[in-house]
Amino acid sequence: MNKLRIGVIGLGMGRHHIAGYQTHPRAEVVAVADPDTARLQEIGDKFGVPNRYATAEEMLAKEKLDLVSIATPNKFHHSLTLAAFEAGCHVLCEKPMAMNAREAAEMLAASKAAGKRLMINFSWRFTEQSFALKAEVDAGLVGEIYFGRTIWHRRRGLPGFGGWFGQKALSGGGPLIDLGVHRLDLALWLMGYPRPVWVLGRTYNPIASELAAQKGALYDVEDLAAAMITFDTGASLVVEASWAANISERELMETRLYGTKAGLVQRNTQEGYTFEAEIYLERNGSHYDMKLHGPTRAVPKPMAHFVESILTDTPHIATAEEGLRVMEILDAIYASAASGQPVQV
Repeated sequence: MNKLRIGVIGLGMGRHHIAGYQTHPRAEVVAVADPDTARLQEIGDKFGVPNRYATAEEMLAKEKLDLVSIATPNKFHHSLTLAAFEAGCHVLCEKPMAMNAREAAEMLAASKAAGKRLMINFSWRFTEQSFALKAEVDAGLVGEIYFGRTIWHRRRGLPGFGGWFGQKALSGGGPLIDLGVHRLDLALWLMGYPRPVWVLGRTYNPIASELAAQKGALYDVEDLAAAMITFDTGASLVVEASWAANISERELMETRLYGTKAGLVQRNTQEGYTFEAEIYLERNGSHYDMKLHGPTRAVPKPMAHFVESILTDTPHIATAEEGLRVMEILDAIYASAASGQPVQV
């Protein structure tokens, strides 16, 4: 049985990519790359990956790979994706797709030119709750979605404070591009990825900037962002994301959408990383709440889904086209926040 030969670049988030690939019987992670030699050895030993490289360039030059995962700081997504296409590989790229929409468009164009697939790791789709809600939306139960709110807030949760996440030159932004991107994609996916028209955004950093000053850490991105997005369908969506906010919950994630026939919600439970889903509707003059009880179906890891789609030559979800649309919205939010004015997408 032929297996896809896979390489993973960046072993912070990349370790989760390796675990995801190892759930598919025809996926074989044969090489990893990371400049941190201690981490390279630790993760290589843990997952039994035989070939280890200090640079992605060396790995791509020496290994004959079918597929590459890119799980590096955001700044390097663009250049490494192009290099992987030049090496003849399909690419699974961590979110956000790139630093901005211009880079994302170049990645999409390079994918088409190379005849290779590009998937974005919008992993919040890949839960049984999200899949179940999507099935009901596609079946028409919710009707036309006309308004929504999608959020991810943390009370205090600045990742690697003082590290690359807080440096705009490496990350492209703060919690909006880190956390908000997941909830934005989930809402857009459930809505059918409508085309954005106008965006009004605001960003703030009163809490993180003070903490950074106290610790002498470099920090030049927002700690909270909020925006209103309008679409060509007439629908609108509020998106919010924060690493630091004075709220009661440690972690608060919720995507709530209102349709002409029903409303839905996907949210985290117990302030953690387990989720629940509900649909609210009216029938024969009575109001009903439908709550998903699971597990109801087997939902693949994003990596296994991508492998299967390549092997069977079937479409994959979380496409580069969708990744580009998310980047266009994120660019518009940051531009609106900078100018204080609405921005046309």
